[in-house]
Amino acid sequence: MRILLAGATGVIGERLVPLLVAAGHGVVGLTRTPSKVAQLEAAGATGVVVDILDAAAVRAAAVAAAPDIVMHQVTDLPDRALAMPLKVRALGRVRTVGTDNLVAAAAATDARVIAQSIAFPVPAIAQRPVDHLERAVQGARGLVLRYGQFWGEGTWARSAPKGGRALHVDTAAQRTVEALDEPGGILEVLDSGVTRIG
Repeated sequence: MRILLAGATGVIGERLVPLLVAAGHGVVGLTRTPSKVAQLEAAGATGVVVDILDAAAVRAAAVAAAPDIVMHQVTDLPDRALAMPLKVRALGRVRTVGTDNLVAAAAATDARVIAQSIAFPVPAIAQRPVDHLERAVQGARGLVLRYGQFWGEGTWARSAPKGGRALHVDTAAQRTVEALDEPGGILEVLDSGVTRIG
């Protein structure tokens, strides 16, 4: 398959790209950072500089890529958990405007949509954009992957968070590859397994 991967150089994206390439998929990775294009190309993907908040640029990238799947792995999380209150609005825009742009690009290229979401509670100001993302993706008959709370290298937690809703970043990437052929709906993805909930 040909996959347009938004967030290709993020914590999950950088793990997904080599797994997708190794599985024989063609990957066009989107990144906002020009210096990260070389990282994508070294991993076997085609790197394209695009901000998912720019609808025209997202559509142009999708048309050029002609993907079978448009995958949304963008979160825009800060490097430190303490900075999260400062990033809530930016994360909300990624989950609303960014999602809408990716869903529209998928529709324009007759591609399926797969998007990350979350499987743990957050404050209402953060939950509304999550709900928007899930509605938009399901409206396009796409697949929502509700990830548990990340842990592992590159995250805020070096060990699994307590409470049972944890997901190691390597496991997240592997289970995302395994979900490529799943029909639309919602999958909850945790260290303990994958459960279809919608």
